[in-house]
Amino acid sequence: MVEPSEAAIAALRLSLVRGVGVCLGRQLVEVYGSFEAIWNKTPSEWAQVEGIGPKLLAALTQSDRKPTQDIAHQCQQAGIQLLCSEDAAYPDILKATDDAPLILFARGDISILSHAQCLAIVGARKSSQESKLIARRWSHYFSTHKTLVISGMAYGIDAAAHSGALLGDTPTVAVLGCGLMRLQQRQEQQVAAIIEHGGCVLSEFLPDQAARPENFPQRNRIIAGLAQSTLVIEANIRSGSLITANHALSYGREVLAVPGSVLNNGHAGCHQLIRDGANLVDSAEQVLQLLGWHHESKSSQTTFEPSNEHEASLFDVLQHGILHLDALSEACNLTVPELSPILLDLELRGVIERLPGSRYTLGS
Repeated sequence: MVEPSEAAIAALRLSLVRGVGVCLGRQLVEVYGSFEAIWNKTPSEWAQVEGIGPKLLAALTQSDRKPTQDIAHQCQQAGIQLLCSEDAAYPDILKATDDAPLILFARGDISILSHAQCLAIVGARKSSQESKLIARRWSHYFSTHKTLVISGMAYGIDAAAHSGALLGDTPTVAVLGCGLMRLQQRQEQQVAAIIEHGGCVLSEFLPDQAARPENFPQRNRIIAGLAQSTLVIEANIRSGSLITANHALSYGREVLAVPGSVLNNGHAGCHQLIRDGANLVDSAEQVLQLLGWHHESKSSQTTFEPSNEHEASLFDVLQHGILHLDALSEACNLTVPELSPILLDLELRGVIERLPGSRYTLGS
């Protein structure tokens, strides 16, 4: 385990001072040149900095190294790395934002944060099966085309995006709204899978800090800041995903959105983004073409070979879109009892996928 740099220790200490946020922290670094240099100054010198009043000056003066050392030791024991903006491993793309975190906690391979093609994928927690299917399929496609998928490891679109990326060649990165030592069992399993696949998990929150509602909007700026572009898949008008998209726009990054049914309010946020100028996308290939990232995948693709005329007929019909069981029965000229075992076999082989309401679509 690599020991944290002295700069990271100094940045952590600064982040623990009550009243010091990202903006003031960056201002102090600009004035004094580095995180370490801040702690070599006297209270009278601190008092000369704009924004430091009596309360903040007292908090800086009373700052003690011991809590910082305790947290650093705790991180080392748990396999958590510390990164500040002065460390070489801190991603340049995030450093370029005005509100980049003073300190990041990380598990996994942090070198992946400098990957050339980084795409944030976000969306609703309570998303439809179709949208989760899109997130999973597209993320798999992106991962096989050298694109790093970044998301927030929440239920719904985030989880589907990570699971799709884990099926491909390129690692994935998760940014959490809690400390890296406050994970639920489900999250621990997700983290283990991401790390095993060569990715990493990040948080700017102290290792033992629990998830709070206010953490997630704060977390969203990091997701947007790490990526050249943000893709939104299903979001209502009040979705936190729109916060991520707005951060991306404020950083001068590309925003893409997937449209949906006008009868479903769950897509209203995506439609608003499109009205405001976001690129409308309807395929994973189109996303990479818009970003100038499209190139051939190194992954071998398996072609489905029907074993009989019924499988061939079913496969041909489903290439035109999602169909209900009754419509498939009619199109294939088979009764439902005749069709059901064929559908089950193809589903187990990954050729097709079953959606809610007895609807079927081709697998990825």
